[in-house]
Amino acid sequence: MADELFVHPRLAALYDPLDPDRGDLEPYVRLAEEFGARRVLDIGCGTGVFALLLADRGIEVVGVDPARASLDVARAKPGGDRVRWIHGDAATLPPLRVDLVTLTANAAQEIVDPGDWEATLHGAHEALRPGGQLVFETRDPARRAWETWNRESSHRVTEIPDVGPVETWVEVTEIVGPLVSFRWTYVFRRDGQVLTSDSTLRFRERQEAEADLTAQGFVVREVRGAPDRPGRELVLIARRPGPAPRRR
Repeated sequence: MADELFVHPRLAALYDPLDPDRGDLEPYVRLAEEFGARRVLDIGCGTGVFALLLADRGIEVVGVDPARASLDVARAKPGGDRVRWIHGDAATLPPLRVDLVTLTANAAQEIVDPGDWEATLHGAHEALRPGGQLVFETRDPARRAWETWNRESSHRVTEIPDVGPVETWVEVTEIVGPLVSFRWTYVFRRDGQVLTSDSTLRFRERQEAEADLTAQGFVVREVRGAPDRPGRELVLIARRPGPAPRRR
């Protein structure tokens, strides 16, 4: 089940204006180029920012997301008709054969249930051609990012065209083992509406993430840091075994 931030139409429309700097996606674009990927599956594509970056480069992209409101935002963007959008998740994909599967923007952490995570990795494995790559990022639990998720550190007011000023902040509501739950609050000052979105993320240790990949038949190739967030993120690169097709 997707969070209100992604499924409520009014909140989904705010996702990009509230986070306009997407420099975190550039390393993924470079990875797609490094791997020579011509077909990409973007799991948890959200409002389609990354999928459209790839489509702009002539790459064939399939974006899948369980939040219909986010997909509606993605489809309405310039170039949205160049991406194949699927409302659903990685466990219910049609037959695909892609060169690269991605989960950007910590989308992997939003899949907290072990069974759902196993199904996601299995779906990614099935969608990849032999020799294809899976890439996803996850926050390093050792950095305890949630300690700054409080109103004092996060409160801001953003002026959004055609919407007016929107006041936002986040607060942690519960921590249970590797699961961190938190609530975003959105105040639309123009009409006074207050909306909230509750989320839970799973902070996986590197060993857990690598073991999960191995259990689904992947070979872990490399674990990198995120260039724009040094020391805070783990970027895992795994490969579906098998020979890559010859280039013509």
